[in-house]
Amino acid sequence: MLGMSALTGMQRYRNKAFANPEDAALQNVKVRTDDNVERVRRAHLNDLENIPIYFVASFGYMLTNPSVTLALNLFRAFTAARFVHTFVYAVCVIPQPARGFSWAIGYFITGFYGRTNCLSFPSLI
Repeated sequence: MLGMSALTGMQRYRNKAFANPEDAALQNVKVRTDDNVERVRRAHLNDLENIPIYFVASFGYMLTNPSVTLALNLFRAFTAARFVHTFVYAVCVIPQPARGFSWAIGYFITGFYGRTNCLSFPSLI
């Protein structure tokens, strides 16, 4: 997620598309939006919507004493899916369904963790 902040800043500087008047004034440009900047910003927002809840769900999942092999492979799959999602969304734009598939993998893994957590800790419901 930190990398996405840097990528957003680089896109803003490269395209001279600043969101704040004080930033635009430093470059002697007006505040404006840019499609490339907005794409990276949306990818960053998507990360912020999905990764924190994954961390919470995966921490709970680790407390369920899962199979080490299954847990490790799910952690790897989620991480790979998020990298692919970010890459095809913000870096090298590839048409759907590539982004949708990579998002769905992470979504279903997070859902699996949530289901497992609820079944293992019914008092959470």
